[in-house]
Amino acid sequence: MHSQPPGYRLHQSLGYWLSLAARLQERRLDEKLREIGLTRITWCILLGLANEGLTQPSELADFVGIDRTATSRALRQMEAAELIERRFGTDDRRTRQISLTEKGEEAVRLGTPFAQENSNVMTDRLGEADAARLVALLKELTEGEEANLRHL
Repeated sequence: MHSQPPGYRLHQSLGYWLSLAARLQERRLDEKLREIGLTRITWCILLGLANEGLTQPSELADFVGIDRTATSRALRQMEAAELIERRFGTDDRRTRQISLTEKGEEAVRLGTPFAQENSNVMTDRLGEADAARLVALLKELTEGEEANLRHL
């Protein structure tokens, strides 16, 4: 009989459980967003427009944490789906102003309960205090690392 050498144990690692929890959360939200024709990226862009007051593609890219090319592609798809409008800037014609259409506002209204429900699943399992503590711990883990996520 061979004994197992000491070493890395996947199912005992923090990274494994963080990845698994993130995938479960993402999958749950993705399934609900798909029902209203959205992806997680289009959802995040809609939130940047609706809730954060962002109007520039570069602001939206930074908010979502994706590169400019992915943002441009998503904005084209969202414009074709009539969720947003893109206009040239008033002072500088090289800039674009992005705004929600009525259809985009409706998508935010429909998607918000899905996102809240998804968040509630996790909070209900942990309880308010542990959920808040987990958020604080995750912020500690990711502090200063945001720039490394742009190209995932």
